[in-house]
Amino acid sequence: MIDFSNFEKKTKMVFKDKNLLKQAFIHRSYINENPNTGLSHNERLEFLGDAVLELVVTDFLYRKYPSYNEGELTAVRSALVNAVIISEVALKIGMNDYLLLSRGETKDMGKARQYILANTYEAYVGAIYLDQGYEASKEFITSTLLPHTEEIVSKKLWRDAKSYVQEKAQEFVGVTPAYKVLHESGPDHDKHFTVGIYFGAELIAEGKGKSKQEAEQKAAEAAITAKNWLE
Repeated sequence: MIDFSNFEKKTKMVFKDKNLLKQAFIHRSYINENPNTGLSHNERLEFLGDAVLELVVTDFLYRKYPSYNEGELTAVRSALVNAVIISEVALKIGMNDYLLLSRGETKDMGKARQYILANTYEAYVGAIYLDQGYEASKEFITSTLLPHTEEIVSKKLWRDAKSYVQEKAQEFVGVTPAYKVLHESGPDHDKHFTVGIYFGAELIAEGKGKSKQEAEQKAAEAAITAKNWLE
C-alpha cells in the first residue's frame, strides 16, 4: 500500500482525512482492477478541483494584470491551466510516484500519462478544498502553479501562435501559411509528428509534437522566431 506521508511533508499539506488524499490519486483503471478498495476513483474530486483552480487563477490574474482585457486574461488563464503545464507541475512535486493505476496504464508513459497527471493535480486541489478549505487550496496553487505565470506572460506564450503567424504573414508576405505533416512515427497510443509551415512553396520552419495540432503550434512558434516577428 502506498504511504503518502512523504508526499504530505513535501507539499506541507497534512490531511485530516487520509482516504480523501488517497482518492485524489486513484485513476478509474485502478478501480476496475481493484474493485474492493472501498474507495472511488478521482473524477468527482477532479471536477471540484477544476472549479477551485479556475477561481484561484482567475482572481490572481485579475489583480495582477489590471490593464488586460477579458480576452487577454482568458488567454493567459488557458495557457496556465493547460494539461502540459499542470502535468509538468505535478511531475515536479512527485505526484507520478503515488499514482494508483491499472497495470496497463502503469506502462504507458506517453500523452495519456500527461493527462492523468494533470487530472490528478486537479483532483488533489479538490481534496485539499474538502479537507482544509479554500485558503489551503489557494496556498497550494500559489506555490506550485502560479510561479509559471511570469514566463507565460513575458514570452507571450498565451498568444495563439497559429493566429499570430497568420496575421503577420498576411501583413508582411501577403500569404496565408499552410501546414504539412513531414514525418510521423510511433504506435497509435504514442504518436510523434513533425509538421512544416509553408509560406507558398517555401518551408519556413518545423515543429514536433504528440499530435498534429501540437506540432503545428510548435511550427508556428518557430516561424515567428525565424522571421523575427516577436514583439
